[in-house]
Amino acid sequence: MGYGHQRTAFPLRNLAPESKVIDANEYPGIPEKDKRIWKGSRRFYEFISKFKRIPLLGNFIFFVFNQFQKILHFYPKRDLSEPNFLLKQTLSLVQKDWGKDLIKKLRAQNSKLKANLPIISTFFTAAFMAEYFKYPGDIFCIVCDADIARTWAPINPKKSKIKYFAPTVRVVERLKLYGVKPENIFLTGYPLPIESLEILKENLGYRYLNLDPKGICYQRYFPLVKKYIGELPKKPNHPLTLMFTVGGAGAQKELGIKIVRSLREKIKKKAIKVILVAGVKKKVKEYFEQNLKKMGLLRDKYAEIIFEKDINDYFQKFNQALKTTDILWTKPSELSFFTALGLPVIIAPVIGSQEEFNREWLLELGSGMIQKNPNYTHQWLFDLLDSGWFAEAALQGFIEGEKFGTIKIKEIIKKCCG
Repeated sequence: MGYGHQRTAFPLRNLAPESKVIDANEYPGIPEKDKRIWKGSRRFYEFISKFKRIPLLGNFIFFVFNQFQKILHFYPKRDLSEPNFLLKQTLSLVQKDWGKDLIKKLRAQNSKLKANLPIISTFFTAAFMAEYFKYPGDIFCIVCDADIARTWAPINPKKSKIKYFAPTVRVVERLKLYGVKPENIFLTGYPLPIESLEILKENLGYRYLNLDPKGICYQRYFPLVKKYIGELPKKPNHPLTLMFTVGGAGAQKELGIKIVRSLREKIKKKAIKVILVAGVKKKVKEYFEQNLKKMGLLRDKYAEIIFEKDINDYFQKFNQALKTTDILWTKPSELSFFTALGLPVIIAPVIGSQEEFNREWLLELGSGMIQKNPNYTHQWLFDLLDSGWFAEAALQGFIEGEKFGTIKIKEIIKKCCG
């Protein structure tokens, strides 16, 4: 699984026996045949994502690939239940026993525990496997984008028992158009890292001070600030901090260095801290280190790299760093939903049809903006800070975004499964 599907599962891990998330693509004892299929699909997507950077040819090849995962226009509303090519291909592999061993092992675990646990999947393929191989318990699937292609819904949605947790109203309506029964769809929001509302407000209060240095947004939206944040702290508890994240394929790492190069003098003067997120990609981490060294910033506390060998350690470290992050710069992946924590988002170029819709969702929410020329970040970013735009966007994300998807999902599972 890529970052998106694993990150979605991370806040829910304590629901599982021993709090362990099972990776469908590399669990202990996975048959070599199954592993080859998973690896092949992941490597192909990562190759296409990186190849996209090649002028003309890269864009053309990615355009062709993207047609197979394209999300159709929502309007006019019509019956979209006809299975697409990618869904048929996925099901044909399942029918050839792809995933049979996984479901067999999960059934055996149930017998061992003398229970009938539900399956909670963050990827449609694993949910399809569970249904095809007649898993006896409930099957839940968590959607991790603001809109989805037909591939997410079962081939026979009217007969399916798969239940969906939707992060947005659009996903709810989209699933209905795909033929999923309304009683199998729950609007929950995305499962964000669990924090109490008081802690979220406290984090946003400190962030707000950094994002509205001239108090322009505060003067304009004083009643909203008082209502949704409360009394602001006297001073920030961290420097102005920008976090840039690289996707699981490692694409866009060059963009991170362009940003740092533009902000180099600001970083040296301690006017801003930049966090480059390499995730679990060692080569991306080394690329960041090499370039920071050239700029004389490798040991600078205001230029940090987040990297961990273990993905769970990475998620833990990432979530912790978010608490003192003021601006999130990322392609519009599942991280788009983190705006609900009160984070303004600078939107990097999209990779894939679903990210186009995530970008649209952020723009409509008013908490995201499409990146401007990264070579002049030192100019436009501070102009926007002075105008109060980032503070306003943080408020928009916090007010309009759903913060408690994790809690809602747990409550529904408890109600459905006892």
